[in-house]
Amino acid sequence: MSDSPKADWDPRSQEVQSDQRAAYDTMRETCPVAWSEYMHWSLFRHADVTRAIKDHTTFSNVVSNRLTVPNGMDPPEHTAWRPIVEKYFSQDRVDAFEPTCRAIASDLIANATGKVELMAALAHPFAVRVQCAFLGWPEELSEPLRQWVARNHEATLARDHAAMTRIAGEFQTLIRETIAARIDAGATADTDVAVALTQETVNGRLINEDEITSILRNWTVGEIGSIAASVGILAEYLASHPELQDRLRANPSLAGPASDEILRLHGPLVTNRRITTCPVEIGGRMLERGARVTVNWVAANRDPRVFDAPDTFRLDRDPDANLLYGAGIHVCPGAPLARMELRVILEELLGATSRIACDPDQPVTQAAYPASGFAQLHLIMSARD
Repeated sequence: MSDSPKADWDPRSQEVQSDQRAAYDTMRETCPVAWSEYMHWSLFRHADVTRAIKDHTTFSNVVSNRLTVPNGMDPPEHTAWRPIVEKYFSQDRVDAFEPTCRAIASDLIANATGKVELMAALAHPFAVRVQCAFLGWPEELSEPLRQWVARNHEATLARDHAAMTRIAGEFQTLIRETIAARIDAGATADTDVAVALTQETVNGRLINEDEITSILRNWTVGEIGSIAASVGILAEYLASHPELQDRLRANPSLAGPASDEILRLHGPLVTNRRITTCPVEIGGRMLERGARVTVNWVAANRDPRVFDAPDTFRLDRDPDANLLYGAGIHVCPGAPLARMELRVILEELLGATSRIACDPDQPVTQAAYPASGFAQLHLIMSARD
Protein backbone atom coordinates (compact mmCIF):
# COMPACT_ATOMS: atom_id res chain seq x y z
CA MET A 1 0.00 0.00 0.00
CA SER A 2 1.43 3.39 -0.95
CA ASP A 3 -0.01 5.18 2.07
CA SER A 4 0.34 2.59 4.81
CA PRO A 5 -1.31 3.30 8.16
CA LYS A 6 0.74 3.48 11.32
CA ALA A 7 1.74 0.02 12.54
CA ASP A 8 -0.51 -1.38 15.26
CA TRP A 9 1.88 -4.20 16.13
CA ASP A 10 5.13 -5.93 15.20
CA PRO A 11 4.57 -9.68 14.70
CA ARG A 12 8.32 -10.38 14.69
CA SER A 13 9.05 -8.57 17.96
CA GLN A 14 10.58 -10.50 20.84
CA GLU A 15 7.44 -9.90 22.89
CA VAL A 16 5.28 -11.64 20.29
CA GLN A 17 7.71 -14.46 19.53
CA SER A 18 8.28 -15.31 23.19
CA ASP A 19 4.59 -16.14 23.65
CA GLN A 20 2.64 -16.08 20.41
CA ARG A 21 -0.67 -17.16 21.93
CA ALA A 22 -0.65 -14.46 24.58
CA ALA A 23 0.30 -11.81 22.04
CA TYR A 24 -2.43 -12.85 19.60
CA ASP A 25 -4.99 -13.00 22.42
CA THR A 26 -4.08 -9.43 23.34
CA MET A 27 -4.41 -8.24 19.75
CA ARG A 28 -7.79 -9.94 19.40
CA GLU A 29 -9.12 -8.02 22.40
CA THR A 30 -7.42 -4.66 21.82
CA CYS A 31 -6.92 -4.33 18.05
CA PRO A 32 -8.81 -7.11 16.25
CA VAL A 33 -7.98 -5.81 12.75
CA ALA A 34 -4.37 -4.69 12.96
CA TRP A 35 -1.74 -3.35 10.56
CA SER A 36 1.93 -4.29 10.37
CA GLU A 37 4.54 -3.79 7.66
CA TYR A 38 5.29 -7.53 7.82
CA MET A 39 1.79 -8.99 7.59
CA HIS A 40 -0.24 -5.98 6.39
CA TRP A 41 -3.79 -6.47 7.77
CA SER A 42 -4.27 -9.21 10.40
CA LEU A 43 -7.64 -10.56 11.53
CA PHE A 44 -7.80 -12.02 15.04
CA ARG A 45 -11.47 -12.50 15.94
CA HIS A 46 -13.33 -15.69 15.10
CA ALA A 47 -16.16 -13.86 13.33
CA ASP A 48 -13.80 -11.86 11.10
CA VAL A 49 -11.61 -14.86 10.29
CA THR A 50 -14.66 -16.98 9.49
CA ARG A 51 -16.08 -14.25 7.26
CA ALA A 52 -12.82 -13.93 5.32
CA ILE A 53 -12.29 -17.65 4.75
CA LYS A 54 -15.87 -18.28 3.71
CA ASP A 55 -16.25 -15.24 1.45
CA HIS A 56 -13.77 -16.29 -1.23
CA THR A 57 -15.32 -13.80 -3.66
CA THR A 58 -14.22 -10.80 -1.57
CA PHE A 59 -11.18 -12.39 0.10
CA SER A 60 -9.31 -14.15 -2.67
CA ASN A 61 -6.85 -17.00 -2.14
CA VAL A 62 -4.76 -15.95 -5.13
CA VAL A 63 -2.09 -14.28 -3.02
CA SER A 64 1.17 -15.50 -4.55
CA ASN A 65 2.94 -15.22 -7.87
CA ARG A 66 3.95 -18.84 -7.38
CA LEU A 67 1.58 -21.56 -8.57
CA THR A 68 -0.25 -22.98 -5.55
CA VAL A 69 -2.58 -25.91 -6.31
CA PRO A 70 -5.38 -25.79 -5.23
CA ASN A 71 -5.28 -23.64 -2.10
CA GLY A 72 -3.98 -20.60 -3.96
CA MET A 73 -6.85 -20.66 -6.41
CA ASP A 74 -10.40 -19.31 -6.56
CA PRO A 75 -13.40 -20.82 -8.36
CA PRO A 76 -13.83 -21.89 -11.08
CA GLU A 77 -10.15 -22.89 -11.28
CA HIS A 78 -10.19 -24.22 -7.71
CA THR A 79 -13.35 -26.21 -8.46
CA ALA A 80 -11.59 -28.21 -11.17
CA TRP A 81 -8.58 -29.05 -8.99
CA ARG A 82 -10.17 -29.79 -5.62
CA PRO A 83 -11.54 -33.29 -6.49
CA ILE A 84 -8.14 -34.35 -7.82
CA VAL A 85 -6.55 -33.60 -4.47
CA GLU A 86 -9.39 -34.75 -2.22
CA LYS A 87 -9.47 -38.32 -3.49
CA TYR A 88 -6.02 -38.98 -2.05
CA PHE A 89 -7.43 -38.33 1.42
CA SER A 90 -10.56 -40.47 1.16
CA GLN A 91 -11.58 -42.32 4.30
CA ASP A 92 -10.78 -45.65 2.63
CA ARG A 93 -7.21 -44.51 1.92
CA VAL A 94 -6.80 -43.14 5.43
CA ASP A 95 -8.12 -46.35 7.02
CA ALA A 96 -5.81 -48.47 4.87
CA PHE A 97 -2.82 -46.35 5.90
CA GLU A 98 -3.54 -46.43 9.64
CA PRO A 99 -1.64 -49.68 10.42
CA THR A 100 1.49 -48.27 8.75
CA CYS A 101 1.13 -45.02 10.64
CA ARG A 102 0.71 -46.89 13.92
CA ALA A 103 3.80 -49.02 13.28
CA ILE A 104 5.90 -45.88 12.70
CA ALA A 105 4.58 -44.27 15.87
CA SER A 106 5.19 -47.40 17.94
CA ASP A 107 8.74 -47.78 16.62
CA LEU A 108 9.68 -44.18 17.41
CA ILE A 109 8.07 -44.16 20.86
CA ALA A 110 9.86 -47.37 21.83
CA ASN A 111 13.15 -45.51 21.44
CA ALA A 112 12.00 -42.31 23.14
CA THR A 113 11.63 -43.15 26.80
CA GLY A 114 13.42 -41.61 29.75
CA LYS A 115 14.67 -38.05 29.30
CA VAL A 116 14.02 -36.98 25.71
CA GLU A 117 13.95 -33.86 23.59
CA LEU A 118 10.65 -34.74 22.01
CA MET A 119 10.79 -32.60 18.87
CA ALA A 120 13.98 -34.29 17.65
CA ALA A 121 13.22 -37.73 19.05
CA LEU A 122 9.58 -38.08 18.02
CA ALA A 123 7.73 -35.11 16.54
CA HIS A 124 9.85 -34.37 13.46
CA PRO A 125 10.77 -38.01 12.68
CA PHE A 126 7.13 -39.05 12.95
CA ALA A 127 5.95 -36.26 10.66
CA VAL A 128 8.47 -36.96 7.89
CA ARG A 129 8.31 -40.74 8.13
CA VAL A 130 4.52 -40.89 7.91
CA GLN A 131 4.59 -38.39 5.03
CA CYS A 132 7.08 -40.53 3.09
CA ALA A 133 5.11 -43.67 3.87
CA PHE A 134 1.85 -42.07 2.77
CA LEU A 135 3.41 -40.98 -0.51
CA GLY A 136 4.92 -44.42 -1.02
CA TRP A 137 8.47 -43.07 -0.81
CA PRO A 138 11.48 -44.78 0.82
CA GLU A 139 12.39 -43.75 4.35
CA GLU A 140 15.75 -42.33 3.27
CA LEU A 141 13.91 -39.35 1.76
CA SER A 142 12.73 -38.33 5.25
CA GLU A 143 15.81 -36.29 6.13
CA PRO A 144 15.98 -34.31 2.85
CA LEU A 145 12.30 -33.44 3.26
CA ARG A 146 12.80 -32.37 6.89
CA GLN A 147 15.74 -30.15 5.97
CA TRP A 148 13.80 -28.60 3.11
CA VAL A 149 10.87 -27.70 5.38
CA ALA A 150 13.26 -26.14 7.92
CA ARG A 151 14.97 -24.01 5.25
CA ASN A 152 11.60 -22.96 3.86
CA HIS A 153 10.43 -21.82 7.33
CA GLU A 154 13.61 -19.79 7.84
CA ALA A 155 13.25 -18.05 4.47
CA THR A 156 9.55 -17.37 5.11
CA LEU A 157 10.25 -15.75 8.49
CA ALA A 158 12.97 -13.59 6.97
CA ARG A 159 10.82 -12.78 3.92
CA ASP A 160 13.96 -13.59 1.91
CA HIS A 161 12.36 -13.83 -1.52
CA ALA A 162 15.58 -14.84 -3.25
CA ALA A 163 16.03 -17.71 -0.80
CA MET A 164 12.37 -18.68 -1.11
CA THR A 165 12.73 -18.87 -4.90
CA ARG A 166 15.92 -20.90 -4.63
CA ILE A 167 14.37 -23.29 -2.09
CA ALA A 168 11.29 -23.73 -4.28
CA GLY A 169 13.59 -24.67 -7.16
CA GLU A 170 15.37 -27.19 -4.95
CA PHE A 171 12.06 -28.80 -4.12
CA GLN A 172 11.06 -29.04 -7.78
CA THR A 173 14.37 -30.75 -8.55
CA LEU A 174 13.84 -33.13 -5.63
CA ILE A 175 10.36 -34.03 -6.87
CA ARG A 176 11.51 -34.49 -10.48
CA GLU A 177 14.41 -36.72 -9.50
CA THR A 178 12.34 -38.67 -6.98
CA ILE A 179 9.55 -39.44 -9.44
CA ALA A 180 12.06 -40.57 -12.06
CA ALA A 181 13.86 -42.77 -9.54
CA ARG A 182 10.62 -44.24 -8.24
CA ILE A 183 9.45 -45.12 -11.75
CA ASP A 184 12.84 -46.71 -12.49
CA ALA A 185 12.46 -48.73 -9.28
CA GLY A 186 9.11 -50.07 -10.48
CA ALA A 187 6.75 -47.77 -8.56
CA THR A 188 3.27 -47.45 -10.04
CA ALA A 189 0.23 -45.26 -9.50
CA ASP A 190 -1.01 -47.88 -7.03
CA THR A 191 2.12 -47.72 -4.85
CA ASP A 192 3.34 -44.13 -5.18
CA VAL A 193 1.19 -41.00 -4.88
CA ALA A 194 3.63 -38.82 -6.85
CA VAL A 195 3.64 -41.33 -9.71
CA ALA A 196 -0.17 -41.39 -9.55
CA LEU A 197 -0.23 -37.61 -9.90
CA THR A 198 1.64 -37.86 -13.22
CA GLN A 199 -1.41 -39.66 -14.59
CA GLU A 200 -4.02 -37.17 -13.37
CA THR A 201 -5.83 -34.94 -15.82
CA VAL A 202 -7.47 -31.55 -15.46
CA ASN A 203 -9.62 -29.92 -18.12
CA GLY A 204 -8.83 -32.79 -20.48
CA ARG A 205 -5.00 -32.70 -20.22
CA LEU A 206 -2.34 -34.34 -18.08
CA ILE A 207 -1.22 -32.14 -15.22
CA ASN A 208 2.33 -30.87 -15.67
CA GLU A 209 5.48 -30.93 -13.57
CA ASP A 210 4.91 -27.48 -12.06
CA GLU A 211 1.42 -28.47 -10.96
CA ILE A 212 2.59 -31.79 -9.46
CA THR A 213 5.37 -29.98 -7.61
CA SER A 214 2.91 -27.42 -6.28
CA ILE A 215 0.55 -30.10 -4.95
CA LEU A 216 3.37 -32.00 -3.27
CA ARG A 217 4.92 -28.82 -1.89
CA ASN A 218 1.60 -27.91 -0.31
CA TRP A 219 1.22 -31.36 1.21
CA THR A 220 4.82 -31.43 2.41
CA VAL A 221 4.97 -27.98 4.01
CA GLY A 222 1.47 -28.29 5.46
CA GLU A 223 1.70 -31.90 6.58
CA ILE A 224 5.24 -32.13 7.94
CA GLY A 225 5.31 -28.72 9.60
CA SER A 226 1.87 -28.85 11.19
CA ILE A 227 2.03 -32.52 12.22
CA ALA A 228 5.41 -32.06 13.92
CA ALA A 229 4.13 -28.96 15.71
CA SER A 230 0.95 -30.79 16.70
CA VAL A 231 2.81 -33.76 18.20
CA GLY A 232 4.86 -31.39 20.36
CA ILE A 233 1.80 -29.42 21.44
CA LEU A 234 -0.13 -32.58 22.36
CA ALA A 235 2.79 -34.04 24.33
CA GLU A 236 3.47 -30.81 26.22
CA TYR A 237 -0.19 -30.42 27.14
CA LEU A 238 -0.37 -33.97 28.43
CA ALA A 239 2.85 -33.51 30.40
CA SER A 240 1.37 -30.38 32.00
CA HIS A 241 -1.98 -32.08 32.75
CA PRO A 242 -1.38 -35.54 34.28
CA GLU A 243 -5.06 -35.90 35.14
CA LEU A 244 -5.89 -35.75 31.43
CA GLN A 245 -3.28 -38.43 30.75
CA ASP A 246 -5.06 -40.71 33.20
CA ARG A 247 -8.45 -39.89 31.70
CA LEU A 248 -7.32 -40.70 28.16
CA ARG A 249 -5.53 -43.88 29.19
CA ALA A 250 -8.76 -45.04 30.80
CA ASN A 251 -10.83 -43.93 27.77
CA PRO A 252 -8.72 -44.32 24.58
CA SER A 253 -11.75 -43.52 22.40
CA LEU A 254 -11.42 -39.88 23.51
CA ALA A 255 -8.02 -39.48 21.84
CA GLY A 256 -9.42 -38.00 18.62
CA PRO A 257 -11.69 -35.36 20.19
CA ALA A 258 -9.00 -34.58 22.78
CA SER A 259 -6.47 -33.93 20.04
CA ASP A 260 -8.79 -31.43 18.32
CA GLU A 261 -9.49 -29.61 21.59
CA ILE A 262 -5.84 -29.40 22.66
CA LEU A 263 -4.95 -28.04 19.23
CA ARG A 264 -7.75 -25.49 19.50
CA LEU A 265 -6.10 -24.28 22.70
CA HIS A 266 -2.66 -24.13 21.07
CA GLY A 267 -2.92 -24.05 17.30
CA PRO A 268 -0.17 -25.69 15.21
CA LEU A 269 -0.80 -23.40 12.22
CA VAL A 270 -0.60 -19.67 12.87
CA THR A 271 -1.82 -17.86 9.77
CA ASN A 272 -2.99 -17.98 6.17
CA ARG A 273 -3.20 -15.15 3.66
CA ARG A 274 -5.94 -13.58 1.56
CA ILE A 275 -6.21 -10.51 -0.72
CA THR A 276 -9.28 -8.33 -1.13
CA THR A 277 -10.91 -8.10 -4.55
CA CYS A 278 -12.85 -4.92 -3.74
CA PRO A 279 -13.09 -2.32 -0.96
CA VAL A 280 -14.52 -3.95 2.15
CA GLU A 281 -15.28 -3.02 5.75
CA ILE A 282 -14.36 -5.62 8.35
CA GLY A 283 -14.00 -5.30 12.10
CA GLY A 284 -14.47 -1.55 11.94
CA ARG A 285 -11.67 -1.04 9.42
CA MET A 286 -12.04 -0.08 5.77
CA LEU A 287 -9.73 -2.09 3.51
CA GLU A 288 -9.11 -1.06 -0.07
CA ARG A 289 -9.09 -3.36 -3.07
CA GLY A 290 -5.87 -5.38 -3.22
CA ALA A 291 -5.27 -5.22 0.54
CA ARG A 292 -3.14 -8.05 1.90
CA VAL A 293 -4.94 -9.85 4.72
CA THR A 294 -3.64 -12.42 7.21
CA VAL A 295 -6.10 -14.59 9.12
CA ASN A 296 -4.82 -15.65 12.54
CA TRP A 297 -6.09 -19.14 13.36
CA VAL A 298 -4.56 -19.23 16.85
CA ALA A 299 -6.38 -16.12 18.07
CA ALA A 300 -9.67 -17.03 16.38
CA ASN A 301 -9.77 -20.46 18.01
CA ARG A 302 -9.29 -18.88 21.45
CA ASP A 303 -11.99 -16.23 21.03
CA PRO A 304 -14.18 -16.07 24.17
CA ARG A 305 -17.09 -14.82 22.05
CA VAL A 306 -17.29 -18.34 20.59
CA PHE A 307 -15.54 -20.57 23.14
CA ASP A 308 -16.68 -20.13 26.74
CA ALA A 309 -13.64 -20.20 29.06
CA PRO A 310 -11.36 -20.57 26.01
CA ASP A 311 -8.29 -21.61 28.06
CA THR A 312 -10.18 -24.58 29.48
CA PHE A 313 -9.99 -28.06 27.96
CA ARG A 314 -13.54 -29.25 27.26
CA LEU A 315 -14.89 -32.04 25.08
CA ASP A 316 -18.45 -30.72 24.93
CA ARG A 317 -17.73 -27.82 22.54
CA ASP A 318 -19.29 -27.46 19.09
CA PRO A 319 -16.72 -29.09 16.77
CA ASP A 320 -17.94 -26.98 13.84
CA ALA A 321 -16.68 -23.83 15.56
CA ASN A 322 -13.12 -25.18 15.72
CA LEU A 323 -11.14 -23.70 12.81
CA LEU A 324 -8.22 -26.11 13.27
CA TYR A 325 -8.60 -27.31 9.67
CA GLY A 326 -10.17 -24.16 8.28
CA ALA A 327 -13.65 -23.81 6.81
CA GLY A 328 -15.40 -23.07 3.54
CA ILE A 329 -14.25 -24.28 0.15
CA HIS A 330 -10.59 -24.23 1.23
CA VAL A 331 -11.07 -26.43 4.30
CA CYS A 332 -7.99 -28.67 4.57
CA PRO A 333 -8.44 -31.68 2.25
CA GLY A 334 -5.89 -33.60 4.31
CA ALA A 335 -7.87 -33.24 7.55
CA PRO A 336 -8.95 -36.93 7.65
CA LEU A 337 -5.32 -38.04 7.34
CA ALA A 338 -4.04 -35.53 9.88
CA ARG A 339 -6.74 -36.42 12.40
CA MET A 340 -5.93 -40.12 12.07
CA GLU A 341 -2.18 -39.53 12.45
CA LEU A 342 -2.62 -37.40 15.57
CA ARG A 343 -5.13 -39.80 17.12
CA VAL A 344 -2.74 -42.69 16.52
CA ILE A 345 0.32 -40.92 17.95
CA LEU A 346 -1.72 -39.93 21.00
CA GLU A 347 -3.00 -43.49 21.50
CA GLU A 348 0.47 -45.00 21.09
CA LEU A 349 2.14 -42.41 23.31
CA LEU A 350 -0.30 -42.96 26.15
CA GLY A 351 -0.37 -46.72 25.67
CA ALA A 352 3.42 -47.02 25.90
CA THR A 353 3.89 -44.79 28.95
CA SER A 354 2.79 -44.67 32.55
CA ARG A 355 3.76 -41.03 32.98
CA ILE A 356 4.77 -38.09 30.78
CA ALA A 357 6.22 -35.06 32.56
CA CYS A 358 8.09 -31.89 31.70
CA ASP A 359 11.78 -32.03 32.53
CA PRO A 360 12.22 -29.47 35.35
CA ASP A 361 15.87 -28.99 34.44
CA GLN A 362 15.20 -28.08 30.80
CA PRO A 363 12.71 -25.27 30.05
CA VAL A 364 10.79 -25.49 26.78
CA THR A 365 11.81 -23.34 23.83
CA GLN A 366 8.91 -21.78 21.93
CA ALA A 367 8.83 -22.02 18.14
CA ALA A 368 9.09 -18.79 16.17
CA TYR A 369 6.66 -17.67 13.49
CA PRO A 370 5.79 -19.04 10.92
CA ALA A 371 5.97 -22.14 13.11
CA SER A 372 3.95 -22.75 16.26
CA GLY A 373 4.42 -25.03 19.22
CA PHE A 374 7.95 -25.73 20.40
CA ALA A 375 11.43 -25.61 18.96
CA GLN A 376 12.65 -27.79 21.82
CA LEU A 377 10.57 -29.77 24.29
CA HIS A 378 12.36 -31.73 27.02
CA LEU A 379 10.19 -34.39 28.64
CA ILE A 380 10.57 -37.36 30.95
CA MET A 381 8.64 -40.33 29.59
CA SER A 382 8.26 -43.34 31.87
CA ALA A 383 7.73 -46.59 29.98
CA ARG A 384 4.76 -48.70 31.01
CA ASP A 385 5.72 -51.92 32.77
